[in-house]
Amino acid sequence: MATVLDTQQLSAFEALADYERRSLAHAAGLPEQIEAPGLWRGIGFRVGSRYLVSSIKEVNEILTQPSLTIVPGTRSWLLGVANVRGNLVPVVDLKQYLEGDRTQFTDTSRVLLVRQAGGSVGLLIDEVLGQRNFSEEQRADAFGEEDDRYSRFVAEKYPLGDVIWGQFSMTALVRTPDFVQAAA
Repeated sequence: MATVLDTQQLSAFEALADYERRSLAHAAGLPEQIEAPGLWRGIGFRVGSRYLVSSIKEVNEILTQPSLTIVPGTRSWLLGVANVRGNLVPVVDLKQYLEGDRTQFTDTSRVLLVRQAGGSVGLLIDEVLGQRNFSEEQRADAFGEEDDRYSRFVAEKYPLGDVIWGQFSMTALVRTPDFVQAAA
């Protein structure tokens, strides 16, 4: 195996090929690609004081606050539309939609991009908290959502450390008739 010192004796092409081979052998994302049976993976986020997690398959992208164009004649929770790589994406204040209270923009505020019929929708949330994994054992301790505002979208809640995580279904959200009908 060539070491860094040995590359000084190789041609430029051979040195680059050696770097590529060694880099691929230590690809950063490789361990996360390994499937672990019984392990559910999600993206953790915060809406107000609630800790929620949605399946990694439901969240397509995480954006910082995009520039918005206000759309007249829509509900107050529809903040406007953003141009995301040439596509117009409606951006919804998730907290205002669910609770009626507007999200305060901070440095940690993010927009989760979620696919829906006919395109994508952006959901403004307070903070992204990274990937969360739940084992079958942790999911066995699940209990239901008591708050009617959230129960349509949170089937189960799981304790993980000192935090209770609600499993939030983006799919259920984007199929809800009152969510789809944003006209005032």
